[in-house]
Amino acid sequence: MSSSSFDFPVLADARPDDHSLPAFMVSTTRGFLPRQEPVLELPDEFSAVESLLRRMPIKTLSGKPGLLANFTFGDTVLKELPDLTGELEKYKDDLVVMNALYRDYSFLASAYLLEPCHERYLRGEEYGLGRQSLPRSIALPIVKVAEIVGFKPFMEYAGSYALFNYRLEDPDKGLDYDNLRLIRAFEHGLDPTSSEAGFVLVHIAMVKESGALVKGTVEMLEGCTEPDREKFDEGLRTLVGSLKQVNAVMNTMWDRSKPRSYTTFRTFIFGIASQSMFPKGVIYEGVSDEPLSFRGESGANDSMIPLCDNLLQIRMPQTPLTDILKDFRQYRPGNHREFLESVKDCAETSGLRDFALDDPVSAALYLRALDQVRDFRWRHWCFTREYILKRTSHPTATGGSPIVTWLPNQLQAVMAQMVDASMHCQKMHGVSDIMDVVKHQRETLKKEVEKYCGERGVTPIAAS
Repeated sequence: MSSSSFDFPVLADARPDDHSLPAFMVSTTRGFLPRQEPVLELPDEFSAVESLLRRMPIKTLSGKPGLLANFTFGDTVLKELPDLTGELEKYKDDLVVMNALYRDYSFLASAYLLEPCHERYLRGEEYGLGRQSLPRSIALPIVKVAEIVGFKPFMEYAGSYALFNYRLEDPDKGLDYDNLRLIRAFEHGLDPTSSEAGFVLVHIAMVKESGALVKGTVEMLEGCTEPDREKFDEGLRTLVGSLKQVNAVMNTMWDRSKPRSYTTFRTFIFGIASQSMFPKGVIYEGVSDEPLSFRGESGANDSMIPLCDNLLQIRMPQTPLTDILKDFRQYRPGNHREFLESVKDCAETSGLRDFALDDPVSAALYLRALDQVRDFRWRHWCFTREYILKRTSHPTATGGSPIVTWLPNQLQAVMAQMVDASMHCQKMHGVSDIMDVVKHQRETLKKEVEKYCGERGVTPIAAS
């Protein structure tokens, strides 16, 4: 572990064989990926869960139609799934197995609740209402296991849908993209060439690059607090290099997951909060008589760009959209949340942004880091435009944020900070080219947001 002025216990050795530690702990080797490859199959006591999940996808691993293809998943759950809460006690100290159980019960919950919405979507109708209650055979175990592993009792990005949902086809080939396969899927995702697989696996391939992001972050904070300008700049270079790799992988989404396919499997990753399908939340039978609400699976729960927000001290506007951004912080692994908060505190205490802007070389590197964050958020906006806005009128994203105004809120904030930072390094090579792109994209984004807001009768949200 690192021993420095930035004293968060970042792992150098991810300790993959230690099951007494949470599956997700930040490391300089695996970044925000789990410490070890995810558990593929559940213990024998949970054979009923395993059987349901293997038969669940619209297209199963064998290529045959599954339960969701025939809209019989919910009825089959009620007939076949017993309450296995008592079996969890045997594995409560094995946090890696518990994370696999969390992943699998969250898949059961989402498929059960949203199956009717998918059926209506395929008929060309509105989503309508999902099932308004979760049977105790799912509700009790998911609440129990979520409490143990530190997640919300609903599908999350890291713990279930994406980062703990892959296997290696050939263990010797490691995390190469073509060697990645999904463990669980809703639609056709068990076929590695499908759009559902591509959507999830590209996210995994991006987070594969996050070890260097963590390393650069620690170097920057150490360099700022010591202070050591050379170390700080080297950390910035590492950070920029990692973000470039992340953005390069992100750009492969266009080939790996087709825009026309996304809205079919997307139905199953909607949440309960701020969604028309669950106007009063969902009753978790045997848990609470009052409805519960949780945000849905969302790439906004990833830790890489929020890390950069905290590290680079990007000023977000005071809007309801920024409040949603803060709420998303709850939907990450506990260790990730603690790391991001420690980075934020250290950056603020040491005045990292001012330290960066106090030297023209550092300022230029800082601007390049902001530029990579801008590039990421711009690509995300382009994906939203092509994959969602052009194909559905549903007003909210899977996580419950407003679909048109949410991403521009953060993207505009990054661009504004780039304008400020550029004033400290105007004469440095490449700065004018970067700012030309910013100027063009600010104008384009403004026009596009006005267009989609106008089409949907949405009022843009201004900062207070």
